[in-house]
Amino acid sequence: MPYPILIVDNEPDSRSAFTETLSSSGFSVVSAASGLQALEKFGQGEYSLVIADMKLPEMSGMEVLTQVKKVSPHVPVIMTTANGTIETAVEAMQRGASDFILKPFSPEALELVVKNACKKSNGKATAKSGRDDGWGRYPSKTMVTEDPRLLKVLKLAKEIAPTRATVLIQGESGTGKELLAAFIHRYTGESDRPYVAINCASLPDGLAESELFGHERGSFTGAVGKKKGKFELANHGTIVLDEISEMPLPIQAKLLRTLQERSVDRVGGVKPIPVDVRVIAITNRDLKRTVKAGNFREDLFYRINVIPLTIPPLRERKGDIPILVQHFLEKYCSLNQRPAKKMSKEALSVLMSLEWKGNVRELENTVERAVLLCSENTILPQHLFLEFVEGSVNDTPVSPSIRAGLTVREMERELIVNTLKEVDDNRTHAAEMLGISIRTLRNKLKEYKEEGWLGQPAS
Repeated sequence: MPYPILIVDNEPDSRSAFTETLSSSGFSVVSAASGLQALEKFGQGEYSLVIADMKLPEMSGMEVLTQVKKVSPHVPVIMTTANGTIETAVEAMQRGASDFILKPFSPEALELVVKNACKKSNGKATAKSGRDDGWGRYPSKTMVTEDPRLLKVLKLAKEIAPTRATVLIQGESGTGKELLAAFIHRYTGESDRPYVAINCASLPDGLAESELFGHERGSFTGAVGKKKGKFELANHGTIVLDEISEMPLPIQAKLLRTLQERSVDRVGGVKPIPVDVRVIAITNRDLKRTVKAGNFREDLFYRINVIPLTIPPLRERKGDIPILVQHFLEKYCSLNQRPAKKMSKEALSVLMSLEWKGNVRELENTVERAVLLCSENTILPQHLFLEFVEGSVNDTPVSPSIRAGLTVREMERELIVNTLKEVDDNRTHAAEMLGISIRTLRNKLKEYKEEGWLGQPAS
């Protein structure tokens, strides 16, 4: 059974075009917006092919090519660019690229290049995988745990994976809800089928209906062509609705109809289009409270709450911290080409003592930072850079920016700006760390920009 194709492109329109073209040709597609995100996904899964744009944020497409070939030399990589030269094409081929194509290109041309690349690899190309022994020490290489509660959740997830039942995954930010969704898809027995994930909080205002359900040509201003929505792209596969609690009420009503009728109505369409899609909904909120507050439809809640799965927070499974630390040490030493490092007993003791409000993602960020900043082979407490975290060895204030004379609004602005810097301007991660929705974060940044605050530290 072939594995998915990994698309790496920082342009949302390009990623959508790739996904639509390849999905309609029967391929399963996973996408990434940056080189680092792509390498992370590549290290967590198995792929038949990688398609990378030359120009990417954080690291170039050529660097992505080099890293992929180091880990899995037999996985074909196709390079794309809008500004190609003979020299760059030759360099890409010398580094191991299987093909090099110029943008824009037709769907037919893309499909031909992809099929040729897969054919040359005889369909056997896979990413390098770690240990994956079913229900032993590591139930999957993405869900690293020895906690009895989480192992029970994973066992149930594996049992219901082959069914078409709708799943609701709940848990705090950073616990690994997206990984559990991918885990379920992997064990469907049809993991080569489409897997489409969408963040409901980041749906463009006014275009949410079109993004999810598609539109017909001329159905609204700017609709210059027919477009398939995410549900159609996920047909016969899995669609993941992340942050479903942030979905606007009018869209919730249409989603309910889609789940009931097993069909979608494109914007401007004249007849429903049948879809066979497995729905996995994700939320970090208590949906029952959201229903009581009138922000989420009760009938939709019962429709998606068929198989409820809850991931316990890291503070309730501290026995997982040592194996997670080791996992992240190996991962980031490999990704950054650093010599193998180990965590000292003192540093591990500090990590075990913290509450980890950001859960596994916060722990991962801490270990990654330590790998990058520690020049020795052993990571000590001072390499963790946790001096401003409550409960750490120094137990000093949470933020050095909180000082007399600042207004609450100024403190809020500094907290948001500093958090964005910490996560390299990844708004989704920042919103999760701050405990707010991405829509709220987007509105705050818009306010700061209009007031001339953005980029100007408060004095």
